Amino acid sequence: MVSTFNFRKVAVLMGGRSAEREISLMSGRGVLRALQSSGVNASAFDTAERDLSELKREGFDACFIALHGRYGEDGTVQGALELLGIPYTGSGVMSSSIAMDKTMTKRVWLAEGLPTPAYVLVRREQLDSVSVDGLVKALGLPMIVKPAREGSSIGVTKVEQVKDLPAALTMAAKCDADILCEQCIVGDEVTCPVLGEGDTAKALPVIRIVAPQGNYDYQNKYFTDDTQYLVPSGLPAAEEAEIETLVIKAYQVLGCRGWGRIDVMIDASTRQPYLLEINTSPGMTGHSLVPMSAKAEGISYESLCCQLLDAAKLDHAQEDQG
Repeated sequence: MVSTFNFRKVAVLMGGRSAEREISLMSGRGVLRALQSSGVNASAFDTAERDLSELKREGFDACFIALHGRYGEDGTVQGALELLGIPYTGSGVMSSSIAMDKTMTKRVWLAEGLPTPAYVLVRREQLDSVSVDGLVKALGLPMIVKPAREGSSIGVTKVEQVKDLPAALTMAAKCDADILCEQCIVGDEVTCPVLGEGDTAKALPVIRIVAPQGNYDYQNKYFTDDTQYLVPSGLPAAEEAEIETLVIKAYQVLGCRGWGRIDVMIDASTRQPYLLEINTSPGMTGHSLVPMSAKAEGISYESLCCQLLDAAKLDHAQEDQG
């Protein structure tokens, strides 16, 4: 078991105000049990019910962020913890903010020459004037329509017919002012966690996801047992190695640290992998994929939580001390 006694009193941040609140509560409870069972003085802290200033007042000296989505995964709570001077798990302010925005993430990846599906960004105020035919011409069908800053497949539609595109845009616009319309890559869906930081970042085993009718939506992610998660992935060794190299690069160029999980589609005809998005505060529920991949590597759920906590830090601790 990794030592986690660098911190005297740890808050597990969970719940929050995002659309992923219920998933976050599930993740947070799992992390809390794991840390407590490992001898860590850890307590639950729901950021929707308590003010963050209480963290300092109550003497917490580290936070395990088990929040998902807005106000937890997007740099906002990270910035607050920087101001409070309380180390936290996962990526820092800038990396969290960029990674939460799928459009900004794609822009960085493309600038670095990394493969990601073609896209068109539509603003909510453009809905009445956007050319449906223009979107289809640019991206083809099927097309993926999703909010730029949501997770857990909330507000996501796979559009297979032109007539369904306006409704998909409207649904995504209810979740976010920015709507990402994306080329649909047909093929194997995989995900790959990364642990660490910079040159020491390491990929965990790739998981291949086989969802009912290929629909890996919110329900099939968290509330059914019909989705298959294959680890080992069953992919050729060279393909898996290529994906691991790709996701480490994708993680590094965003400046991520601690941990993350990157979703990838493999084109069925060319076998080219395409980066979809990155999660910088991945799920830790009974259906979650980072613990599953870690287990395949011989890392228990408890050890994973302890390892992540031990890596908790601030963006600017060294500068402030200097």
